Amino acid sequence: MSQDIVLAFSGGLDTSFCVPYLREQGYAVHTVFADTGGVDAAERATIEARARELGVASHVTIDGGPAIWEGFVKPFVWAGEGYQGQYPLLVSDRYLIVAATLRRARELGARAIAHGCTGMGNDQVRFDLTVKALSDLAIVAPIREIQKEHTQTRAYEQAYLEQRGFGVRARQKQYTINENLLGLTMSGAEIDRWEAPGAEARGWCAPRAEWPTQPLRATLRFVHGEAVALDGEVMPGHTLLARLNRLFAAYGVGRGLYTGDTTIGLKGRIVFEAPGLTALLAAHRALEEAVLSKAQNRFKPEAARKWVELVYEGFFHDPLKTDLEAFLASSQRMVNGEVVLETHGGSVQAVAVHSPHLLNAKGATYAQSADWGVAEAEGFIRLYGMSSTLWAEANREAGEIGKAGKTGTRDPGPGIRGKA
Repeated sequence: MSQDIVLAFSGGLDTSFCVPYLREQGYAVHTVFADTGGVDAAERATIEARARELGVASHVTIDGGPAIWEGFVKPFVWAGEGYQGQYPLLVSDRYLIVAATLRRARELGARAIAHGCTGMGNDQVRFDLTVKALSDLAIVAPIREIQKEHTQTRAYEQAYLEQRGFGVRARQKQYTINENLLGLTMSGAEIDRWEAPGAEARGWCAPRAEWPTQPLRATLRFVHGEAVALDGEVMPGHTLLARLNRLFAAYGVGRGLYTGDTTIGLKGRIVFEAPGLTALLAAHRALEEAVLSKAQNRFKPEAARKWVELVYEGFFHDPLKTDLEAFLASSQRMVNGEVVLETHGGSVQAVAVHSPHLLNAKGATYAQSADWGVAEAEGFIRLYGMSSTLWAEANREAGEIGKAGKTGTRDPGPGIRGKA
C-alpha cells in the first residue's frame, strides 16, 4: 500500500519533476496549489491539468490571497524595509504555502510532506523550518536528493520528465520564475552568469517604450497603517494589491536587479518586479514620516530590519518576530489618512498627504516662518551644541581641531612606549 505524501505544487519544472519521482519511490502523491495571487484563471486551470497529467492521487487549489495579505503584507508594510535595503521579500508566500500543505496533510492523515526546493537556495530553509515549527511530519525534498548525484539538476529534471512523456514549457527551461500577489522573481540563464538580463527576462513590468504618455495618479487611504481603499473604493487588501500591480506595472514601476546575501551564504542574483508593493510602500512611508514622532521615525527602522531578516532567513514563526510585530502594530496607531501617488514611469512619488494626525506646528513652517524669537533660537543652539562646543574650546589651543579622520603614528606618551 502506498504511503500518502502531500506535495506543495506550482506546476513548474521542479515540482513537476517531484510527482513522478515520488511515485516511483512508492508514494501516493497529493498536490496542493496555494494560489497566492500570481496567476490568472487560465494559468490556474493549467496547473490543475498539469497535476492530473502527472498522475497525482488528488489535487486541491487553495485561495491564499487573504492569508498573504494578513500574514505578510500588513506587517511588511508596517516595517517598510527591504532586505538589505532593496529586496521586498517576494517569496514570503512560501510560509502560507507550507501552512496550506500541512492543513491538507492533516485532512488526509498523511505523515509526510514534500517540496521542490533545491539544496542551494533559501526556500528550503523557509519550508523546513516552518514544517518543524508547526508539525512533526517528515520532510521529503526530491531536488536535494538528486543533487547528491547530479550537478546540472535542471537539465536532469527536464530529461527525466521528457523520458516519461511529460513536456516542459520553454520558459521553464530558461528561467526559474516565481509569481504571486507580492510580485515576480526570475533567476537562471544569463542572470546567474552575472550578465545583463535579456529581453525574455521580463514579467509584469512594461518596458519604457510601452509606458503610457499620461501620468498615473492613485489615492490610497490608510487606517492604522493598513491600506483599506484605492481611489475612494473600499476593498479587501489582497484585491487592492492586485489592482495596484496592474496599474503600476503598466508604467514599469517596481522592477529591479538584486544581488544579496542568501541564508546559506551564497550570493543570490535575481530580477524582481513588485509594482504594487513598491507603490504601497511609497504611500505608507510618506504618511508615516508625517505622523510619527522624530524618535519613532529614527528607531523604527532598526526593529523593522530585524523583522525583515527573520522573515527572509526562515524564522517566520520565531517568537522574536511576534514580539517585533507587537511593536510595529503599536507604531501604526496614528498612521491614518490619504496619500496621493504619482508616476510618469519607472518610479513612483507620494505627491500629497492628508491626515488628521500631521505633526504641524500651528505657528511655524520649516525655513519660512516661526512663532519663536531670535533669542530663543540662539539659546537653543547654544544648549543643543554645548558638549561639542566645549570640546572645541578645550582642545583648540592644543591643536587638535581638524585632525579627525587623519591617520599616522604618534608618540604614545610617557609610560606607554614599548608595552605590548
